[in-house]
Amino acid sequence: MFDTIFGLPLHPLVVHATEVVVPTAALVVLLAAVWPRFRRWARFLPLGLALAALVLVPLSSETGEKLEARVGGSALISLHADLAEGLLPWVIGLVVVAGVMLWRSYAYRPPRQAPKWVAIAIIAAAVIGSTGTMVQAIRIGHSGATAVWQEEMGTTPAPSGDSD
Repeated sequence: MFDTIFGLPLHPLVVHATEVVVPTAALVVLLAAVWPRFRRWARFLPLGLALAALVLVPLSSETGEKLEARVGGSALISLHADLAEGLLPWVIGLVVVAGVMLWRSYAYRPPRQAPKWVAIAIIAAAVIGSTGTMVQAIRIGHSGATAVWQEEMGTTPAPSGDSD
């Protein structure tokens, strides 16, 4: 299981869905945290997207491990796998923030208002969680593309360090 579909590796299919859903979830959670009108319109969307991301991230990791076992590893693939391990905690944070926002929207309906610090804490958590999630997703995607295309083209990676 989690290896191929119709003879093709499953990882590229799953990972493309992940690379769309994860940043979209991060952006929607951030927008819902800072824009009350969007939050009222979106209702369950931030939590739904964050939960979809939470399902896709482990699937991407599992299919990636199967693909690595099939094609063999390299330093670039190892870097990609190491970076991928760091995404799940960020996505869990997004789920928590989205869940708290949804709870807050139902627990504190007018005329009762939540204390101002609650809104500030949610916005701060959303900014940190969304930024971390997007940065990590970009780093993972870039390292995966680098691993595929540098091996495909037979080139070696540039030395890591500052180049002028």
